Amino acid sequence: MLSAFLLLTGCAPLAYYLQAAGGQMEVSGKAVPITDVLADPATDPELARRLAVVLAAREFASRELKLPDNDSFRRYADLGRRYAVWNVFAAPEFSLKLLEWCFPVAGCVAYRGYFSEAAAQAAAAELTAAGFDVFVAGIPTYSTLGWFADPVLNTFIRYPEGELVGLIFHELAHQTVYLPGDTAFNESFATAVEEAGVRRWFARQPDSSPARAWEETRQRRQDFHALLFRIRDQLARAFAEAADEADARARKAAILRAAEAEYEGLRASWGGYSGYDHWFRSSPLNTAKLASATLYLDHLPAFRTLLGCLDGDLPAFYEAARGLAKLPASKRNSLLAGLAGGERCVVLTPSGATPIMGGMTSSLSSTP
Repeated sequence: MLSAFLLLTGCAPLAYYLQAAGGQMEVSGKAVPITDVLADPATDPELARRLAVVLAAREFASRELKLPDNDSFRRYADLGRRYAVWNVFAAPEFSLKLLEWCFPVAGCVAYRGYFSEAAAQAAAAELTAAGFDVFVAGIPTYSTLGWFADPVLNTFIRYPEGELVGLIFHELAHQTVYLPGDTAFNESFATAVEEAGVRRWFARQPDSSPARAWEETRQRRQDFHALLFRIRDQLARAFAEAADEADARARKAAILRAAEAEYEGLRASWGGYSGYDHWFRSSPLNTAKLASATLYLDHLPAFRTLLGCLDGDLPAFYEAARGLAKLPASKRNSLLAGLAGGERCVVLTPSGATPIMGGMTSSLSSTP
């Protein structure tokens, strides 16, 4: 996720920029070096244990994953609230394409971030009144893309070990490769780095039980997202085939009702695991909610394949992602679709002549 602080210029109301700047100042002002927290005898022992894990993971990220070696995630801030920011997503009633807001630094992003839940809900109410499907999501952290030293926050420090270190790897990945205006590209790339990083982290740990717990969580997450992708595809077909708005509305309602039953079946297959109940039931399922959850993973299969093509060489993977980011959107998306389908393991320059993925294995070659 990107910091609302990055969105300080553009066409939004002045109040939006003021809350963004104020929110970032609050986060930065509350951050203290983790070493100071660990040296304080009054620090809660469990918090100290987790912060020690963070420091170890932070060093691992730079040393083993070749992620940026800077001051990010070397400080800790307790914001005194559950989430760092709240993101507002909106989509037309009969479309799964999220509204975008464009800014000079971050490019076009499919949400607007607020440091106040009340402000996010107020913005959501305006969009709802304008006829959009709207979803407000609490977000535990965000990335400033290296503009500031992103701290560890109380909003995620209690996560299980795999999710905790994975989040750090994910946010540092945003500092490594970022394509303005392409949320799906950025989040899918960072998630691929996160997955690879967590596996390598656990491979170095003596206790295998956290690794097993993370794999179970990852499998449930994949099952859940597969369900959401199915619902999204059903809605897309329904909207395309509907005779008119009334027909589209009726089809949509039927699909969303059926989705409730599908989720109950999935939940039962997990032995009653309820970790996704809040997401599914805390607010109505609508186009914005579905699109927000699936957008971030659209290119994940492609990036997983690409990393495999490069024999897990992360620096080469970063270079390849930067090369992809330089391509026109149509060519980039076509190549990503091919990677997702297992068709090829090569990306070309705009001229179509020169491979741009340095460090490839000998099995890879360019094709015109």
